[in-house]
Amino acid sequence: MSTSGPRRTKVVRTTRVETEIDRERGVFMISVAAELAEMHPQTLRMYEARGLIQPKRSPKNTRLYSHEDVERLRRIQEMTGEQGLNLAGVETVLELEDRLEAMRAELRAMRERTEKMERHMNAQIEQTRRSLRAELVPYGAYESKDIPPSTVRIPIEDRRRRPGA
Repeated sequence: MSTSGPRRTKVVRTTRVETEIDRERGVFMISVAAELAEMHPQTLRMYEARGLIQPKRSPKNTRLYSHEDVERLRRIQEMTGEQGLNLAGVETVLELEDRLEAMRAELRAMRERTEKMERHMNAQIEQTRRSLRAELVPYGAYESKDIPPSTVRIPIEDRRRRPGA
């Protein structure tokens, strides 16, 4: 019989690091980006020369591709391979997509500005109501076709001010 001491079990501890990945940061060298996009590195250089992709540069002038760059390369690969576009067509599609995104951003900004102006206007109307201690009637409210003129009651003070009343 062997009497060995208590068995030791190895406890493995794992630490999960949660970091947000900057999708625009250049992290892949050309060989890795080419492999991820399933292209030859020379193809990436050609796309860069045509302006289809613009990788970041390291301090030593090495091309560094971001996650977004790799996704764009895959998108180009899809358009040329599966959809049959030539590079001129790809350039046009990418340019139109960029313009569309810029217009969407502008529209979002305009909607936010409109909402802000509407909140401001409503606050001013409410402040005016409180200062007058009365209900404001929107311009043209008594000109509705649904309300017959005989049912509209004009306060006495207003009758004196109205010409022809």
